[in-house]
Amino acid sequence: MRHLLLCVLASCTVLAQSWQTAAELPGVDLSGLSATLKSAALKMAREQDCNCGCNYKIAECRVKDPQCSYSRALANSVVREFKAGKNSDEVYATLRELQKQGPVKPRLLEDPVAIPVKDDPSRGPASARITIVEFSDFQCPYCAMTAPKALEIAAAYPSDVRLVFKQFPLDFHSNAYTAAEASLAAHAQGKFWPLHDKMFANFRRLSRENIVRWAREAGLDMNAFQADLDSGKYRPVVDREVNEGASAGVMGTPTFFINGKRYNGAFELEALRPILEAELKAAPAAKSN
Repeated sequence: MRHLLLCVLASCTVLAQSWQTAAELPGVDLSGLSATLKSAALKMAREQDCNCGCNYKIAECRVKDPQCSYSRALANSVVREFKAGKNSDEVYATLRELQKQGPVKPRLLEDPVAIPVKDDPSRGPASARITIVEFSDFQCPYCAMTAPKALEIAAAYPSDVRLVFKQFPLDFHSNAYTAAEASLAAHAQGKFWPLHDKMFANFRRLSRENIVRWAREAGLDMNAFQADLDSGKYRPVVDREVNEGASAGVMGTPTFFINGKRYNGAFELEALRPILEAELKAAPAAKSN
């Protein structure tokens, strides 16, 4: 089963904009394009049809249905072609060929993006050759199902994989933001993973009262923990990571990046093993973050 992007971000600034005038499109990385090429890419996305059967233009589909993998793949192909130095006629020709082929699925691994990970909760050595960044929500059922699989993958590659957790609480999960703050307060005391495990195991029972109880059971300094929650100390961190995720194209949870490349496949050890082995071959030298 594929669990990526099954919990949808309910409120996203770009969705409130008209698709005819939006300067950004969900899940489309326009960075690196000049103002002229960005304008050309957006114009093409506004004028050309999506091929998912929605009868929308590509840009319209991205805004109205940000989960659509077909419009995302088409829009990103336009951007890639412009970045490769193609002119508008050449990009249009490539796009027409893709449209003729019918629905286009996104690549298993997308182009890499920069995601800062300093000071974030992590498992595995900083020198690991593979960094898996997980954007997650403690109240998301799909995140709860995937969390132990992420730990299993990290455990299967103890020297080569570093798993980094990023906060991405969704607006329609009423207790997810508090849980995100609590996890960071626990991280400050070296107890992120015990509370992480407890909250995901009980995601349907998330409440401040229960989170405080689980924190006590995990052995946290409760005076410091509750002071951190009461003061909102970690709200700026949560907000920053949500913005980081949105900039990287995250629209739902869980979303995973492997060495900065968004992964669009089943998050299972056996499915990931060939990809991880390829990453290891491509980056044989130890790296540090």
